[in-house]
Amino acid sequence: MATGKINVSVDNIFPLIKKFLYSDHEIFLRELISNATDATLKMKHLTTIGEAKVEYGNPIIEIKVDKEGKKLHIIDQGLGMTEEEVKKYINEVAFSGAEEFLNKYEDSAKDSGIIGHFGLGFYSAFMVAHKVEIITKSYKDEPAVQWSCDGSPEFIMEPAEKDTRGTEIILHIANDSTEFLEDGKINSLLSKYNKFMPIPIKFGMKTETLPKPEGAKEEDPAPTKEVDNIINNPNPAWTKQPADLKPEDYKSFYRELYPMQFEEPLFHIHLNVDYPFNLTGILYFPKLSNDLNQQKDRIQLYQNQVFVTDNVEGIVPEFLTMLRGVIDSPDIPLNVSRSYLQADGAVKKISSYITRKVADKMNSLFKNNREEFEAKWNDIKIVIEYGMLSEDKFFDKADKFALYPTVDGSYFTFGELQEKIKDTQTDKDGKTVILYASDKEAQHSYIETAKAKGYEVLLLDSPIIGHLMQKLESSKENISFARVDADHIDKLIQKEETQISKLSDEEKETLKKELEEAITDKSFTVQLEAMDSDASPFTITEPEFMRRMKEMQQTGGGGGMFGMGSMPDMYNLIVNTNHPLVSEFLNTKTAKKKERLINQSLDLAKLSKGLLKGKALTEFIKRSYEMVK
Repeated sequence: MATGKINVSVDNIFPLIKKFLYSDHEIFLRELISNATDATLKMKHLTTIGEAKVEYGNPIIEIKVDKEGKKLHIIDQGLGMTEEEVKKYINEVAFSGAEEFLNKYEDSAKDSGIIGHFGLGFYSAFMVAHKVEIITKSYKDEPAVQWSCDGSPEFIMEPAEKDTRGTEIILHIANDSTEFLEDGKINSLLSKYNKFMPIPIKFGMKTETLPKPEGAKEEDPAPTKEVDNIINNPNPAWTKQPADLKPEDYKSFYRELYPMQFEEPLFHIHLNVDYPFNLTGILYFPKLSNDLNQQKDRIQLYQNQVFVTDNVEGIVPEFLTMLRGVIDSPDIPLNVSRSYLQADGAVKKISSYITRKVADKMNSLFKNNREEFEAKWNDIKIVIEYGMLSEDKFFDKADKFALYPTVDGSYFTFGELQEKIKDTQTDKDGKTVILYASDKEAQHSYIETAKAKGYEVLLLDSPIIGHLMQKLESSKENISFARVDADHIDKLIQKEETQISKLSDEEKETLKKELEEAITDKSFTVQLEAMDSDASPFTITEPEFMRRMKEMQQTGGGGGMFGMGSMPDMYNLIVNTNHPLVSEFLNTKTAKKKERLINQSLDLAKLSKGLLKGKALTEFIKRSYEMVK
C-alpha cells in the first residue's frame, strides 16, 4: 500500500472545486461518464490500429446505485490504468489524458470521437462525495490498482482484485447530496446529459416481451425476459450522412429530442461541415406563433455527443434561437463548467455558416415547391423577419424568398410586389406606396376603399413588422409603407388631380369650429378634405409615423430610443367637405339636432375603426334605436 499527497498548488483543492469550479453540482455525472466514454473510445482506436493486441468486444458503461451503502458506481470497459498512469493522471491533478492521447496519435485519432480537453472532470466527483475510490485494470496486462481519497489532498493506493479491463469509480455520497442515490434523479440526469453518448450506457434492467411460442393460446401471457436497460442512443441522426436518412428518420429524431412535442416540425436543415471548423447537427423549424417569447424547447448544444447546454446564444444567431434541434461541435471553446461560451473567431464563423445554411435551405424550398412554402409562411415568418432585421447578410439573401401576403391570400416577393403595383400605386412624387393592413376584420372598410381604387393591400401582422418596414424603406429606393387606415386613401397615394371643395373657405372655417366644439374627445384632430361625394363623411385615421413608433415601442426600440415614454393614442378625423351630410351639419339650425348628427356620424366612424366600446357603444345603440323610431 502507498500513501501520498496529491500534487496540487493549494492546501486543499476540493473545497474550491465544490464551491467555485462548477456552477451546477449535477455536472459530476456527465464528467465521469465522459471520462468513461473517452477510455472506451481510446480502447477502440488502439485495437483498430493494432496498437493493443486485445479484443475490443461490445463494451458498455454501467451506472449502479447502492442506496443502502450510500454509493454510486460508474463502471467502464475501456483501456483502464496502470499504477503509473493513476499517479500521472489522478495524482498530478488532473486531466483525463485525452489531449495527450490525441497528440500522440494525432493523425489516426483525429476522427476517433475522443472528447478531450475536459480538464478537471474527475475531481467534480468531490462535489457530491466525501470519499472517492478508483478500481482499475489496464489492458496492458499489469496488476489492478485501487486508489482512494477522502476529499483531503492525501490519497491511498494499493493492489486491487479485478480480473477484467476497465475502471470502476465508486462515489461515497455525502450527506448533503443523497438525492443522487435516487433512481429517478439519476435517470433524469442520464436523459439530460447522456442521451446521445457514443457508448451504450446501462442503468438497471428492464422487462422485454418476447413473441409467443407457436401453438400458444390467445389468453396465454406472452413470455418475458430481463434485459439491460440501455438509456442512450449511441448513433443519433445528426451523426449520420443526410443521404442515409429518410424524412421519417428526421421526424422520429425530433420526437426523440422533444418527447413532449406533439406537432410535427415544418422542415429540417442538416448541418455537416469539417472545414474550416467541425460542426454537425440538425435544425428544425417548428410552427411558430407571433409570440417572440415562446421558447419552451430550445436548440441543444453538444460536444462530441455530450450535452453541454441549451443556451446557444452566441453560437446560433439570435433570430435562429427560436428554432429547435441539435448542434454538435468539438471546436466550440468552453470554460471548465462548459456552461458559457467565449466569443472567438471559430464561434463567429460557425454563426455565419448556420445563417447561410438556413438562408440557402429557405431559398431552395421556395424555388422547388413555392406552393408548400407559401402554405407554411405564417408559421415561419417571425424567424425570417427577425433575421432580416438583425443580420444584413441574411437580409440580402432573404430578398429572394421572403413573402408579402395580401389580404386576398396572394403571396409576392418584394420584387414581384414592386412590379405589380408600380403603375397604380406610385404617387405624384414618384414614390411607390405599399398599402397594408394588420387586421383584416378591424380594418375591413379601409381595405375595401383601397381595393375599390384597384390597389393591392398586404396583410402584415407580425409584432416586429414596424421595425422591418423601417429597414425596407431605408434600404430600397422610392418606396414607403402606409397602413390603410393611416389617412384617407387619396391622401395616402396622392395623384396629380385634386378634388374641389363644394364649401367656401368661410363655410369650412365655421364647420371646423363647430365640429371641434361638439367633439369633446381631444385625441382627435379635425381635418377637412375635399373628396368624392360618395366617400364617407367622417373617416378616422391614425398617423402612420406616430402609430408605428408606438407599436415599435411595445416590441422594444422605437419610442424608447427617443425618450418619449408611453405614447398617447392620436387620431385624425378626416371630414369630407363634399359629402351631403357634411353640408347638412352647416344648414341645421337646431343646436341639439346638429350635435346629435355630428355625434352619430363620429360614432359610426369610431365603430368602423373599432374604437367604440363600453358606455359610448351602449349610448350609440340606444340613440340609433330612437332615430329608427
